[in-house]
Amino acid sequence: MDVDNMYEGFSFENCLRNTRLAEKGLKAKPYNKTGTTIVGLMFKDGVVLGADTRATGGSTVLSKDCEKLHYLAPNMYCAGAGTAADMVMVGNMIAGQLNLHSLNTDRPPRVVTALTMLSHYLYKYQGYIGCHLIVGGWDITGPQLYSIDSLGHYNDDVYATMGSGMMAAKTVFDARFKLDMEMDDAIKLTADAVAAGILNDMGSGGTVNLCVITKDKTEYLDHYRTICSKGPRQGDYTVKPGTTSLISSDVIQVVSEAMET
Repeated sequence: MDVDNMYEGFSFENCLRNTRLAEKGLKAKPYNKTGTTIVGLMFKDGVVLGADTRATGGSTVLSKDCEKLHYLAPNMYCAGAGTAADMVMVGNMIAGQLNLHSLNTDRPPRVVTALTMLSHYLYKYQGYIGCHLIVGGWDITGPQLYSIDSLGHYNDDVYATMGSGMMAAKTVFDARFKLDMEMDDAIKLTADAVAAGILNDMGSGGTVNLCVITKDKTEYLDHYRTICSKGPRQGDYTVKPGTTSLISSDVIQVVSEAMET
């Protein structure tokens, strides 16, 4: 790129470069698809966050009980989709910064403070940190709900969905969401939205976890609903001793040397 003759607006030089490289056989590395359904909903007295519990690596289910609702402050949580390790470390880092901020100001942190920290940090790494978050909480301005992507761009919402199951969850919110809902109705709607993502997306699964944040308390509802329970075994899989015959055996003596320091 000619730095001396730069102009304002978009530059498509890299797009043309990538096209020429692809024509020569140098194709870009394919992206990794991650699977998750996370949702957030504002009701009359607070915020409800919800998530599934399946962690995948490609087409392999690595965990059926992955924690996707992360603590930020006593009045604030976030739901994360993307790379599990990135979400855990970013959540712990922001929680520590919010704790220091609260000690310095002698007051509970605001949700927008966490949002600003997350936005600046994610924008700095230009998408290389795989975090897509829904941040919810209660502060002096009332209930707050934001969604933020891996580039640091954020939106304030009355409800939000992210992850590979977001479209299925969004249809449930679009059909049934109402302003100033009661807490029980909001919890049921949030659980139904996550369940829709689990049933209609191969990357989402496990159980439904919820976090309800109001002015007076924060309640974590672990394994609130089980969507697909494991059925009973249909047969006996016990193998009798001697079923597999032993052809030969060999014993090797292993000598280990202890190192003293």
